[in-house]
Amino acid sequence: MTENTHVVVIGGGYAGVMAANRLTQRDDVTVTLINPRPTFVERIRLHQVVGGSHDAVVDYREVLAEGVRLVVDTVARIDAAGRNVTVAAGGTVGYDYLIYAVGSGSADPRVRGVAEFAYPIATLEEAQRLRPVLDAAPATAAVTVVGAGPTGMETAAELAEAGRNVTLVCGGVLGPYLHPQGRRSVAKRLAGLGVTVLEGPGALVTAVTRDAVQLGSGRELPSNVTIWTTGFGVPDLAVRSGLSTDALGRLLTDETLTSVDDVRIVAAGDSAAPSGLPFRMSCQAARPLGAHAADTVLNRIAGERPAAFSLGFAGQCISLGRRVGIFQFAHKDDTAKRLFIGGRPGAKLKEFVCKHTVKGLADEARKPGSHTWVKDDSQRQQLQAERGEAPATAAQAA
Repeated sequence: MTENTHVVVIGGGYAGVMAANRLTQRDDVTVTLINPRPTFVERIRLHQVVGGSHDAVVDYREVLAEGVRLVVDTVARIDAAGRNVTVAAGGTVGYDYLIYAVGSGSADPRVRGVAEFAYPIATLEEAQRLRPVLDAAPATAAVTVVGAGPTGMETAAELAEAGRNVTLVCGGVLGPYLHPQGRRSVAKRLAGLGVTVLEGPGALVTAVTRDAVQLGSGRELPSNVTIWTTGFGVPDLAVRSGLSTDALGRLLTDETLTSVDDVRIVAAGDSAAPSGLPFRMSCQAARPLGAHAADTVLNRIAGERPAAFSLGFAGQCISLGRRVGIFQFAHKDDTAKRLFIGGRPGAKLKEFVCKHTVKGLADEARKPGSHTWVKDDSQRQQLQAERGEAPATAAQAA
């Protein structure tokens, strides 16, 4: 009788769920998914939690394959030598292979007063904590959103559309990913909603107090509620477990997504740094990374050589309230094109992307191995050439 191979997936986000579902292609593979929450979080809807238009949660029964065992707990440590993980509730879970998909959250604030007086919204719990604060604030209260990326723009638009008095502090250019034409379209929409947009080097936040935001220019903005959307960090689980990471704490892997320390550990999603050159943190990258991580494990179980991961990006989709949005098309190397879709069609396309992303996970649960994605090697080759380095190589099999 063939012995089953047990794969543990840490993290039940876009990458982790995709990986867990895809692993069920083989009947001799058992899968355990460990996640701190009992429900799947649609992270790309967290600004809607803040605005009150969506709860951003989905029952795992809708997106997770029936054969996957869900353990609601937090992993405290990975013991690579012993091939087990310690969970916060006590005890250990053994594995033959481990997929590290812990995702990302808010970055540690380095600006004075942020930790005490600002509200990050990178996780469901953070967004839920902010919601009643906004509900309790007067309609005329000054709301400051710090951050010019998609989360900042989406949150500012969502709240302004609901009648809030919003200032968006960019600390640089509005929507740095966007093509100038797309940026002008977003700026026009935000202006139409009454959002005050502060750009340029003088709009860098230097301190946050209980009722104000201080800028590098010396200006002080009254702020009853300050929302912090700049930067992402990753959990320090890999660091605490003695595994090799990049400066941010993402697990260092080779191009097959295998840990440079241990071929039994494979990474996916925001917490993966293949060759020290991570992809943009996004669900657009997370699902293919999760699928490829599963393929790497399945290849190793079958005694086959895993392939290098390849991904071509399509663009960036941003909602600007419930009625307007923008889809910024991009080259496969993740640089913006001149082309974009805005207005009402942009909003419909963003909603389609949100729904299709969840549907893609459910489809993989029903038909494991079916998920496909656009591939492109040029970006990886260019980045590696610029650094003058060969791709990282995984350790020899234990």
